[in-house]
Amino acid sequence: MITSRSLLPWFLVPALPLLVPLIAMRFNSEVNWSGFDFVAAYVLLAGTGFAYRLLTLRGGGLSYRLATGIAVTACLLLIWVNLAVGFIGDEDNPANLLYGAVLLICGFGAVLARGAPRGLARTAQAAAVAQFLVPILAYLIWRPNFDANVLKIFLLNAFWVFLFFVSGRLYLAAARGDPAAAARTGA
Repeated sequence: MITSRSLLPWFLVPALPLLVPLIAMRFNSEVNWSGFDFVAAYVLLAGTGFAYRLLTLRGGGLSYRLATGIAVTACLLLIWVNLAVGFIGDEDNPANLLYGAVLLICGFGAVLARGAPRGLARTAQAAAVAQFLVPILAYLIWRPNFDANVLKIFLLNAFWVFLFFVSGRLYLAAARGDPAAAARTGA
């Protein structure tokens, strides 16, 4: 059962990393966060913690918890990087909006899976495929010049593909290790 006391750390702990830019702003003019930046960062950090807690509420073994941690962290980092600097070009490049499809797959897939590891494995695998396709689609649609930055984008993108792939494999391991979960998902 979720109580306000059990959720308190999930709402207080995300504020701690925000002390770093707050203090840095006092000593370094290059760090210049607005109030919106702090609110957005807090919502992202608290939302990630809450999503992890919600997905692991009914328990789950180490594989399940690790898979969930990797998946929600991958989503957090995907949003954070796109807001901060963007993957493709700068943060204002419309091609970066394609990464929203990956986040939608993760969100809807998690809801449809209802915590079942096999369903979450499919979701993570679909997210990995979508993540892989985003820069390809962006370069087919916008047709930029092929230069060294394109290679960097594909290599950076591969990191997220790897995270979603590993998460999916860990969810499959969790499904094999939990006979009740396998029965719920029809495995």
